This record gives sequence, C-alpha cells and structure tokens, in this order.
Amino acid sequence: MGLGEAALILVAGVVAGTINTVVGSGTLVTFPTLLFFGFAPVTANVSNTVGLVAGGLTGSWGYRHELGGMRGTLLRWAPMSLLGGVVGALLLLVLDPAAFRTIVPVLIALGVLLVAFGPRITAWSTTRRGDAPPTALGDHSRRRALLLAFCVFATAVYGGYFGAAQGVILMGILTTLTSESLQSLNGIKNVLATIVNAVAALTFVVVAPEQVDWTVAGLIAAGSLVGGVIGSKVGRRLPPNVLRAVIIVIGLVAIGRMVLAP
Repeated sequence: MGLGEAALILVAGVVAGTINTVVGSGTLVTFPTLLFFGFAPVTANVSNTVGLVAGGLTGSWGYRHELGGMRGTLLRWAPMSLLGGVVGALLLLVLDPAAFRTIVPVLIALGVLLVAFGPRITAWSTTRRGDAPPTALGDHSRRRALLLAFCVFATAVYGGYFGAAQGVILMGILTTLTSESLQSLNGIKNVLATIVNAVAALTFVVVAPEQVDWTVAGLIAAGSLVGGVIGSKVGRRLPPNVLRAVIIVIGLVAIGRMVLAP
C-alpha cells in the first residue's frame, strides 16, 4: 500500500467517523474507497467494520450529556444490539452478498420516511388512541416496548451484515415509536450502533480473521477516532429540524449511491 492510498483511506475514516456520529452512513464513504483501491468486497466490509468501532466510541462519549438518565433504556436494548450484530456478521460470511444488497435501499428508504414523518405518525397514533404521548423511552406500553426491542434487533442484524445507514434506519424507528428529543435519540443511536459494530468486528476476528486487513482497519480506526470527536461537536449543535433534514439528505444520498453502484 502506497503512502497516497493510505492517506486517502485515513481521510475516508475521518469523514466516516464524523458522518456516523451525526447520523450514520459513514460506511458509504469508506467501503467504496476500499473497493476503488482493489480490496475484495468481504475483506473491505470486514476491515471497515473493525476500523469504525473506534469512531463509535469517541462519538458515543461526545453525546454523554444527552444520554443522562438513559442507562436503563440502554441496558434494555444493548442485548438486542449485541445479539443482532452477531447474527448479521455471521450472515455476511455465509450468504450471497447480492441477495441482501437488493433489500438495503428499501430499508434505508423506510428509515428516511420514518425520520421525515415519524413525529406526525406518532401524533396521529396518539390522537387515534385518545391517550397521552409517552414522555420518555421508559414509559411505553408493553406492546410498544416489544416492538421497539424487535426493531432494534432487526436493525442490528442489518448493521452487523453491512452497516451502511443503520443509523438512519434506527433513528427513523426511534423517532416514530418514541417522543424523546432528537439529540437524546442520536446519542442512543451512537451507543447501539457502536455495540453492533464492536460485536460484529469481534465475530469477524474470531470466525474469519483472514478477512481482516489490519493495515486498512488501523487507518480507518485512526481516522474515525478523530471523526467521532468532530461529529459529536457538530451533531450536538444542530437544531432538531436541521438534524432531521441532514438525516434525510444523507439517507437519500445513500440510496442513490447503492442503486447507481455497478
């Protein structure tokens, strides 16, 4: 690997770490970069997942103030993310990537729609039921809590498999099924996505260590580590409507990149 190639991968890691912390979809920067330099798709995906864990840690730490009082919620959903991440990582190693690739743009589009119309859907649902909206993540009915847990698990499976725009999908689900502030939900998203990446990375290292290019993973880790810090400083200052718009735009770009990719 030449110096120029290494520098570009490092920069891609910074950008991916920043985007992941603000909303998600950082993989759509690093993954195509690695493919451009000739890395095999599975090796690129695996090495990218390992590298982006570092950015998730700094991004989650940057949102620690927004996560105040969310310990119970995180402890409830963390096992779903952990289990889903393992399942998704194993699916990557045993399934034909083309089979899952066809559904990815649909899932991202669903996430974008949920982010855009989630609050209206929640308000309509609340009015139709004739009850008061939940005031916090821990105040949901048992049915809604089970639905949230399932959706977190399903998103984690997707994140462990590929990971691109899992943040968009997760934010769409959370904004639709909860009434928590957007910034608090973004902090929760960062923690859950980091758990998914970390457990998927560990699964890859244990089950298929030959697929990990440690030079690439190290460069992306170094870049995303910085990107996570940048992303937390930028994302936490965005007003709710602006953050929602950023999520929608990035989600649409992600769909375009995947649909138009050769």
